[in-house]
Amino acid sequence: MHMRNLPFAALMASLMLTAVPAKAETLIASWNVKHLGWNTDKDMTSVARVASAFDLIALQEIMTTEALAELEYQVEALSGEDWEVMASEAIGRGSYREHYAFLWRSSAVEWIDGAVVYLDDRDAFSREPFSMRFETADNYRFVIATAHLIYGDSVEQREREVVALDSYHAWLEESFPGSPVYIAGDFNLPPDNAAWEVLGSDTVPLITQGATTLSPVNGRFANLYDNIWAPAGIELPVVTSGIFNFPAELGMTHEQARDSVSDHAPVWMLLDQDADPVILDPHSDTKPGQRTIDDSFLDEPADKTDIRGNRNSMIYHVEGCPGYNKMAEGNIVYFSTQEMAMTAGYRMARNCS
Repeated sequence: MHMRNLPFAALMASLMLTAVPAKAETLIASWNVKHLGWNTDKDMTSVARVASAFDLIALQEIMTTEALAELEYQVEALSGEDWEVMASEAIGRGSYREHYAFLWRSSAVEWIDGAVVYLDDRDAFSREPFSMRFETADNYRFVIATAHLIYGDSVEQREREVVALDSYHAWLEESFPGSPVYIAGDFNLPPDNAAWEVLGSDTVPLITQGATTLSPVNGRFANLYDNIWAPAGIELPVVTSGIFNFPAELGMTHEQARDSVSDHAPVWMLLDQDADPVILDPHSDTKPGQRTIDDSFLDEPADKTDIRGNRNSMIYHVEGCPGYNKMAEGNIVYFSTQEMAMTAGYRMARNCS
């Protein structure tokens, strides 16, 4: 599939150049933020830096709506843009309950309808998934659900919930006819587990390589539990997908990241209506090219680059931009190319030309 070879910078260019683009590529992510609102030591600025790398992010493990409001405030402060947020009620069995939420950049994504917690009459889920329908700035309308399946005392418990996702997927398609359905979240099972075979007849996991849970050992990842399941057999604008290695981006050890940010890395997909559409086949290994965002390009010396990123705002400037010479030296991250900056999760300053 030739889209694997398209430069990431070219895919992102139109989004970077205008505040409210007529055509725009859209980065969508899913992230388990690890008990947001329980831990008073949570580094909300770092959480916001990760979230603001995307246009729409499905969140799991939101423990208080106050913490979610603080995250929205921090993301707006970092990006200088308006964001919106929508949360479910607290969901769960017994004393443990959490909110699902969606957080999105107003200029890139519009909420259409939905905001529905699944009416689980069979009580198949410990935490019933939450879904909303959105439309991107380039008029792509879709449904996305966020789910956090049980970890439980046994793999069999997880597998039962994964099997139940097939009925949920069918319910979403019936409830939102004509809109492609994506199911994102922390599933506590890798995509090659046999329990996925029922859902896998209609959908395909976008993330098939690597791992998303942070090992305590610095630089290591353990399990591929987080994913985005995309519809099979129809044309999609999914260009590429990947895992955001946020500890490397933030300059943290895994121990620091697990304590103050999250023990999961976000998974993401890039939508582009102008690219050739892809049709995913659950029986084929051909999928949109998967990439990993990391900080491998962050340490370029100043004499080899004319691109400067701001660690705090996650915005980069090229030579000639108004903010190019206005950053504190300690906040500057150097890149050799704009593609490297964008692959690391940075956005071009809106006042650059």
